[in-house]
Order: sequence, then C-alpha cells, then structure tokens
Amino acid sequence: MSDSQRFTGDLSSLWKLQNLPPIHHLTWDWWWWLVMLDDEGGNPAGKQLMVLWSTKDNPLVEVNGHPWKPVGRPGFDDDGGIAMDGMVAAWWYDGKELIEPLVLEEGRILVVSEDHPKWPYSKGGIVASHTESEFSMGLNPSEDQFWLILETEHGKFDLRMTPWNNAMSSMKVAQAEYGLGMGYGISRLHGALCSGTIDGSEVNGSAYFQKVCVQAPSPPWFWGMLHLDDGSYIDWFVPHVSPTLTAKDSRHWKRRDITHYPLSMGGLFHDVSRQRSEKFSEVRVERTCNEHGLPTFHVHMWNGVTEIRIEAKSVTRAHWTFDQPTRGGMKSHLTYNEYPLEVTKLEIDDEQGVRTRKDWGSIRGNAEHSWGLLH
Repeated sequence: MSDSQRFTGDLSSLWKLQNLPPIHHLTWDWWWWLVMLDDEGGNPAGKQLMVLWSTKDNPLVEVNGHPWKPVGRPGFDDDGGIAMDGMVAAWWYDGKELIEPLVLEEGRILVVSEDHPKWPYSKGGIVASHTESEFSMGLNPSEDQFWLILETEHGKFDLRMTPWNNAMSSMKVAQAEYGLGMGYGISRLHGALCSGTIDGSEVNGSAYFQKVCVQAPSPPWFWGMLHLDDGSYIDWFVPHVSPTLTAKDSRHWKRRDITHYPLSMGGLFHDVSRQRSEKFSEVRVERTCNEHGLPTFHVHMWNGVTEIRIEAKSVTRAHWTFDQPTRGGMKSHLTYNEYPLEVTKLEIDDEQGVRTRKDWGSIRGNAEHSWGLLH
C-alpha cells in the first residue's frame, strides 16, 4: 500500500453513461463526493461536505419537496460528450451547524473528456452544470489531481484531491445485472487526500468518491465508511428488508423500525499496518439512540482472519427525501440519511493481536441509513 503518485484504475468509466440500456422510471445516475476536513475547533468528527450531480429517467421527482422534472434522457454527441437535464445537490457541516441544502439547483449537466474537442487532452475530463454559479468537478490530464468547485451563498469551495495510497486511490469498478435489464454499475475511489480553500480559508482532510448507475428499486440499506489517519479504510454495506420499506415520510425512529433482515452483507478493510486488504461477508449493523436523538451505529464484521467492532456516534443528520408518482395516483418514497460520525470505539482483532481506538489519531467517517422504496 505504497503512496501513489497518480490515480489509477478504470478512470475512463467516470465519463460514460448507459453501460446498461436505460429503463424509464428506474435509471438513476450520479457523481458523488464526500469530503471530510479537519476542524480547527477540535471537533473529532471534523467538517463534512457532500455534493452530487444527478440525472434520473423520470418525468417528475420531488426532492425535499422541490418538484424536479427532468426532460428526456442524456444526449451524446459524435465525440462522446454528454448533456443531460439534472440537479446539483449538496450539504455542508461546518463542525457546528448543518447547512442543508447548501446547493439544490436544476440545470443542464455537461460531461466532456478524453479527446473531445472541448477537452483537448488524452486523459481526464469534467462534469459541470450549465448554471450561473459554477458547480464542477474534474480530473486533470496528468490524472494526479481532481478538483471540486462550488460557488454557493455560503462561500466558495475550491478543493483539490490528490492520491493517498495505491489501495485507496485506484478506481474500482463493479457492475451487476439482475435480469429484465435491471442492475447497477459503480466506480469508486475509496480515498484521496484533500486540500484547498473554503471562502478563502485553507482546509485539509480526505475525500471519498463514487459514480453510480442504479436501475432497479433500491431496498433500505445501511452503508458507512471510515478514513483512518494512517491511510487505512473500512466500509460496510447491508441492504435489507424491514417494516420501514413502506415508509412514506422522513420522520426517524419510527415505531416500525424495530428489525431488519439482510439481503446481503459486505465489508472491506484496507489495512496499512498489515499491508493487506480484507473482505468481509459477515456484517451486522445495529443502532441505539444517543443523547442528541441521533443514531449511534454498532458495526460488527468478521472473516476467518480478522474481527472488527465499531461504535460510531452521529453528530448531525443530513437527509434527502424523494417522492415519485407511480400507478393509480400513488407515490413511492425514499428517505436517504447521511450521518457525519465520531468514532468512539474501535477494536480490530487479528492473528497479530488487538488494536483499539487509541492506536489511531483522527478517524473520519459517514454512515447512511435509508427507508422506503422508490420505484
């Protein structure tokens, strides 16, 4: 897991859409950054920024009560450029207060890259909104730096992401098909180092990126990730069936939210100290309510070599609601929650011994929990 001088992996996947034929009402594409920054006030959860550029194959979706009416499907020119009706959405946690939304703006989204006349380089590319304010992300031609620029009412975010280590900063691509044209595709960077300015003030931290295409109804899920200060990485993912599948609003701690039945389980640990990456097929996620009325996540994952236990306390709640018309005048609903985390306990037990929270300094992370079913 040596330091990396450039981003590697299938970086060209960032600038492509429709690897699967699109499906009306189901296909959903987005580019998503989660940035976790140091807090000069000493908040162990740090500061966090989430931003995404999104398009959906649907004539109407209400996003946090805002009616969004995407027109048509993405269009492609002869050189591979893409233009689409879309939306840019972001929230910002400044270490004390959550600004939600930081951005929620419709507009055309443009993608140009690799040998396009508007991007005359053999590598790299850009995703940007055609709006009065700049909301853009991209990768430079030498593939050693991403940028992220947001011009908002709360200041300008001008950030640069550089490689961290080979395991973190190699683009991982996965795709699965379920039949009837349904499936998903995902391109992920587990981690990058981040620096830049927010409204002129210098900031530093780390970032996570994913580009996703989903074209299937998504059941509720738990997902979370941690960046450890030595360059290690942990994540977990547990899609599940629960009574909250029928939820129609964003109110949390519903009475029906009492149990869940995993559809699958997965975890990953890039371990810098042991110089290895491990996968986990046994993952358990439970929640308790903390003093802020927010969830504390209790994560337990294990394989034949390593066992990991995590206790991570939410410090705030960002959430998005989606309501989409279906048949007979009905609406389907999805609430998607994102929780900046303070990791209060960590125990990693393997063949070489036990490591605990005190073996690391800063640990930054975010957890997701969703309910409802959008279709």
